[in-house]
Amino acid sequence: MAGLFLFAVLGLACFVLPGLLFVWLLAQSPNLSRKQAAKRIHLFEEGLVVADANGPVSGFRWDSLTVLQQITEQYANGVHVGTSYLYTLFNQDGSTVKLTNSYAEPERWGTAIQHEITRAQLPGAVAALEQGATLQFGGIAVTAGGIATARRGAAHWGEIQSVEIKNGTVFVAKAGKLLAWSNTPVAKIPNFFLFLTVIDTLRGAHRPAGG
Repeated sequence: MAGLFLFAVLGLACFVLPGLLFVWLLAQSPNLSRKQAAKRIHLFEEGLVVADANGPVSGFRWDSLTVLQQITEQYANGVHVGTSYLYTLFNQDGSTVKLTNSYAEPERWGTAIQHEITRAQLPGAVAALEQGATLQFGGIAVTAGGIATARRGAAHWGEIQSVEIKNGTVFVAKAGKLLAWSNTPVAKIPNFFLFLTVIDTLRGAHRPAGG
């Protein structure tokens, strides 16, 4: 009897839990919550302003903003029940703001934030590299000559065979190696779009003619 009861409870949970999770995610969305709907992200040419029902809360400039993004597909018993977004914004003064699904259309403003940071900061990043500087993207160091991590050491751009993003992780492969040379979660790479653009620019500059 105890076994049958446990089996029945587990079976019920398999059907109920996905529904409860979906309802909870829906309740947190701006579509159903007036409090959440009052939250706004205003994008401008020079930066963004985060506001709630009482007005502006925080402001950030594109040329000095650092962001970490974490996008998670949520499943329950193999059924996709939603996508969670978490963008953590870091200001130069040390203040931070977290933006989630509580702000409407995260798939749009998240991408826009990354693009604007890249637009504003790429010229300075390229100039710094040309002058011999090292750019630090979390645990990944980038120079004009190559890429390095504390665990794997350094690799020249000519050695890098591919840079791929799979399941929220950046895999860097070296020529002649079966396994990835390094793997880093996207959630741990600041200004992810800027990082990818810098990598692509440097790899292109070191790619053999006709390759």
